Amino acid sequence: MKVLLTGGAGYIGSHVNKLLHSRGIETVVLDNLQYGHAGAVRWGRLVEADLLDYEALDSVFAGAGFEAVLHFAAYIFVGESVSDPEKYYRNNLSGGLNLLRAMRAHSVDKLIFSSTAAVYGVPSRVPIPEEHPVAPINPYGWSKLALERMIADYSRAYGWRSIIFRYFNAAGADPEGEIGENHDPENHLVPLLLKATLDPGRSLTVYGTDYDTPDGTCIRDYIHVMDLADAHWLGLERVTGGQAGNKPCEVYNIGNGSGFSVRQVIDSAVRVTGRTPQIVYGPRRPGDAPALVAESRLLKEELGWRPRYQELDTIIADAWRWEKTL
Repeated sequence: MKVLLTGGAGYIGSHVNKLLHSRGIETVVLDNLQYGHAGAVRWGRLVEADLLDYEALDSVFAGAGFEAVLHFAAYIFVGESVSDPEKYYRNNLSGGLNLLRAMRAHSVDKLIFSSTAAVYGVPSRVPIPEEHPVAPINPYGWSKLALERMIADYSRAYGWRSIIFRYFNAAGADPEGEIGENHDPENHLVPLLLKATLDPGRSLTVYGTDYDTPDGTCIRDYIHVMDLADAHWLGLERVTGGQAGNKPCEVYNIGNGSGFSVRQVIDSAVRVTGRTPQIVYGPRRPGDAPALVAESRLLKEELGWRPRYQELDTIIADAWRWEKTL
């Protein structure tokens, strides 16, 4: 089997690429390397191209014989999406539409899309099931939800098989230490916390201590990146094999089902590293929900997914091992 991974030089895409390679899948990674890293593509072939360049995208598909596409490429920073929504709608939606056009032009009808829990906005119940109403509170979430709708419409109209994975907070790193999280700029809690732990001259800012949560800080569901990669392997088997469900487009949450506050994540890092970073407290960030925790029952029941790295300290330990190599 041969598949295309858009954004496969990024954090999540590179871990999925490694796993697919270990399962005998031939991969081609398409990435513009704005945020991804060529060095993270240690398996398969890297093509440097942008989804906004339809001609380049069309040439990647021409004669390639892809059986499926795994679409990771997107801008992902919530705060930036609030301050510069045009950047997010242009890249995430226009680039996504170009991908769907190219797939259709080259008769590729199987797709796995990397979406987000941000589509739920401020949830009315936690843990959040897939049938929970969607109501994003930032342009990043709206851009993902709009592309979800486009994929569902394409799947119904053109007979595609697609899966939408709504990620909660991916964290950790490859336990073998070959790849890990390396954003520039970095906006995720765990790597920012570990960078502050490594460098006494840096501090971690906690945004908001007055949320309606037990300790006043945001609660998130942290899912190990390799557990997330396992879900993509199972999803690929489902859309390409004989186990597909009745719906042309299926939606699954990916999360541990356990929420941890920012303060609890800091406490875990102190336990794992034996060091205490400098902490600064600031106001809430626009677009942040108080709590996002997944209900992943459907993923377990229908795809047989079982997370292997559920303990927060394990997730932090793998991230810490990687952070010290940077």
